[in-house]
Amino acid sequence: MTSSSVQQPLNSPHFATSTVEDVLAGIDLSGRTAVVTGGSSGLGLATARGLASAGARVVVPARRPGAARAALADVPGCEVLPLELTDLGSVRAAAALIGDVTDSVDMLLCLAGVMATPERHVGPGWESQLAANHFGHFALTCALYPLLAARGGARVVVNSSAGHTLTDFRWHDPHFRTGYDKWLAYGQAKTANSLFAVHLDALGRSDGVRAFALHPGKILTGLQREMTLQEQVERGWVDTYGNLVAADFKSPSQGAATGVWAATSPLLDGHGGLYLEDCDVARVTAPGTPMDDGGVRRYAVDPDAAARLWDLSLAATGAAPIGR
Repeated sequence: MTSSSVQQPLNSPHFATSTVEDVLAGIDLSGRTAVVTGGSSGLGLATARGLASAGARVVVPARRPGAARAALADVPGCEVLPLELTDLGSVRAAAALIGDVTDSVDMLLCLAGVMATPERHVGPGWESQLAANHFGHFALTCALYPLLAARGGARVVVNSSAGHTLTDFRWHDPHFRTGYDKWLAYGQAKTANSLFAVHLDALGRSDGVRAFALHPGKILTGLQREMTLQEQVERGWVDTYGNLVAADFKSPSQGAATGVWAATSPLLDGHGGLYLEDCDVARVTAPGTPMDDGGVRRYAVDPDAAARLWDLSLAATGAAPIGR
């Protein structure tokens, strides 16, 4: 395996409009176990369905297990267990339950998330978007690391977003003690998601654990649930009746394709610590480049910042260190 990877496209045969079905064509996941947070709705549901259809055993930790079981009732080989990402006790309990049902995890897809929520602080005073999108997944991944490393070749996939272009990590005030902005809070959490994958890959590489972050594209899902209809109309996403009108939005299956590609594509063997979009590796873009032009900011894949965030996250969550 390579010791590092370059943030440049790999000439993938897939593209922005590829679906989960396209990405999984010819891939057999029999005997492999996938854990998918957020796996009962939106992109996560499309992901869970796709992985299961390719033969994988799928475990879905969910905040509302009853609703998740109903949504996944027709998905073969799928198990649901409780998880509240903003509650570290719940995260540890979920990891223990996963350890009870499998002795290894081949794919961990961290897809659950929140966006542009009103100001909330959880746990020891954490800003809630950072807690749900980053700290919860960080703690879950650390707790599951022995299962990921159990037989080598595991991949961890983290949903970031083009929203990371809104801000670097706010080292001076990550929990918005000095005034809250819901979009900066979202952007910071998405930058954290990308940096998390960078350092997880650096630590896990020697155990065969590789990590990727990605922008799934624009998709109308439950992620917008805390935005008003008027906000979505003003952004040109929907009409006044809530119907999608934006031409550049993907279907859930198209939006889930990059994450499934990250988890399964042989083209990514030997690679890791990369930010992906449209089923390929994204290019680094200059400051000021419009968000909709795609790509990743240098600060979101910076290895020194990734190591700094890792240490901050370890201290915050009390998670067990991993790797050497």
